[in-house]
Amino acid sequence: MKNMTVKANKTMSCVLERDLLDGPPPEIQAALKVLSGKWTLMILCQLAKRVARFNELKRTIPGITQHMLTTSLRELEANGLVQRTIYAEVPPRVDYRLTPHGRSLKPVIEAMAHWGSLHLKRQKAAR
Repeated sequence: MKNMTVKANKTMSCVLERDLLDGPPPEIQAALKVLSGKWTLMILCQLAKRVARFNELKRTIPGITQHMLTTSLRELEANGLVQRTIYAEVPPRVDYRLTPHGRSLKPVIEAMAHWGSLHLKRQKAAR
């Protein structure tokens, strides 16, 4: 894990040192393409906690519609972050879990949550 952190820090410093006049670096564009959906991070957060069925996800993500959850899960599956498992039962049971590639986002999500916490405290102190 420490090697990943060192590698990530080196990559990040290289990205930040580049001239950004031509727009965001390809690494940032690739990450945003996968993670920029309104519901994506909320779904990933829920699946980072446990394997979940569709209705469990819908209940735990306030405001998401069935259509948006379906669309978001399909995109996450197509990007290799989520695995969908169908069980041959009556009625059929389907669950969703993070793939190893999806689990690799956990430190990123935790870092964003930490930053968000600091940001909220800063906003509160500014009032």
